[in-house]
Amino acid sequence: MTDNNPIKLYTLCLYSENTVGLVSRVSVIFTRRCVNIESISVGACSIEGVTKWVITAKTSRRAMEKIAAQVERCIDVLKVFVFDDEEIIYQEVAIYKVATAPLLKEHKIEEIIRKHSARILDITDEYTVIEKTGHYSETEALLATLKPYGLKQFERSGRVIVTKSTQEAVTEFLEIQSQRLANNTTNS
Repeated sequence: MTDNNPIKLYTLCLYSENTVGLVSRVSVIFTRRCVNIESISVGACSIEGVTKWVITAKTSRRAMEKIAAQVERCIDVLKVFVFDDEEIIYQEVAIYKVATAPLLKEHKIEEIIRKHSARILDITDEYTVIEKTGHYSETEALLATLKPYGLKQFERSGRVIVTKSTQEAVTEFLEIQSQRLANNTTNS
């Protein structure tokens, strides 16, 4: 590791067609480069018919850019971008299931919810389900707070992002491709 290429969490944003088998092809690329995927989130984006993938991994920028270049060669991939945290706005969702009795016994539930800007999704005699949206450190802080109260289940989503630019990162690329196709059609 050099100062110019520090190991840190990078976000790879991949735009693709919704195709069977692409997940395994992408994960193999990470595996071959010995880079572990920290989180992955896949879903629709603002462009109809385009699927947006958000993959995070701790590596160097150079290694992530090499992965991005290799992923972009996959036939169903439209475009791939690499971002660091300063270039994006991101969140994760975490859901916690905690024993209800200890929370009520110590009258801590309201204090915990307010302190962590969380919300209650469900409450029964046996358990309380709490949701927290935020950055990894924020969801971890709530996890640490809830563990002593009898944490029964915990789940965190992958990262969801929007860039700080005014449009989807892939929009300009798609416009250029559309113009190129139109020019090829008129020249034929």
